[in-house]
Amino acid sequence: MGLAGWHEDVLGTPFERLELPLAPDREGEVVATLVRRRRSPTDLLLHAHGPLHGVDVLYVHGWSDYFFQVELAERVEALGARFHALDLRKYGRSLRPHQTPGFVDDLTVYDEDIAAALDAIFAEHRGGPRRRLVPMGHSTGGLTLSLWAARHPELVDGLVLNSPWLEFQASAVGRALVAPVIKLGARRNPLAPMPAVDPGFYTRTVSETWTYDQHWRPDRGFPLHPGWLAAVFDGQARVEAGLGIAVPVLVLLSDKSMLQPRWDDGMARADVALNVDVVAHRALSLGSEVTVRRVRDAVHDVVLSAPEVREHVYDAIARWSRSLPHDDERQDGP
Repeated sequence: MGLAGWHEDVLGTPFERLELPLAPDREGEVVATLVRRRRSPTDLLLHAHGPLHGVDVLYVHGWSDYFFQVELAERVEALGARFHALDLRKYGRSLRPHQTPGFVDDLTVYDEDIAAALDAIFAEHRGGPRRRLVPMGHSTGGLTLSLWAARHPELVDGLVLNSPWLEFQASAVGRALVAPVIKLGARRNPLAPMPAVDPGFYTRTVSETWTYDQHWRPDRGFPLHPGWLAAVFDGQARVEAGLGIAVPVLVLLSDKSMLQPRWDDGMARADVALNVDVVAHRALSLGSEVTVRRVRDAVHDVVLSAPEVREHVYDAIARWSRSLPHDDERQDGP
């Protein structure tokens, strides 16, 4: 099946979307959706010499999420990059009524989604010089892209991770205790319903400031299933063993977590989804050149934090991007 072409996106002008047909799975039709920001000639002139000039950034969202972070796209392109975002299969723009939202039973399934997105991105520059690729992932998307980058080192020149779910909230020991039970359930019935664990605190921290589609990003998240959670645990175990990523990695995290059963106003200035101390430690297993930036008062998606906090986030990305090697400086291997 061929590509149908770019169309105006739900975010409105200047955003466009491209539907990417994928191989059907047990639930039938499957697509991913690529989103880009159409740039004017003025944009191209203003940002021609930014630290990310000649770089393609591909953003991948987290669990129960989709791309709506307009400011992120604008700020990344202001650094000179070409920004695209990918709504993975069964998420956001790619979710179909017959599908189980967000469900896969192996994170390597997303290799097809990412490959289709990169084909479309590279087609925009066909015939031109080689461009560097810096994927950017949030939460589960950060875990997915970390694993993908380790499998495709020849494609990646850097990696930006926004609160990546690299480890279970209760640490590797907790994951080792829980994983066998989850995997047994996944073998018996991968789509079995699991108890809801999201109290809605994360939504409460961002919903007063940001506008998004609540069908694509529900207050308490999508229902959990053992097949999906087992896939996440498998991915986290691979991170724990060491991924050996040789390119520079930037990990952005809040300076604190608030993981508790009752609402507290301090949650509006903390990560209420992950144990950031555990993730900061696990980030050292990613590769040989990892920068961990702890951002004071950031929320789980650091680019959805308060305005003054976001400025620190974008400053950290800009400073890190200036250290990225150019093509003639890049060396293969550690």
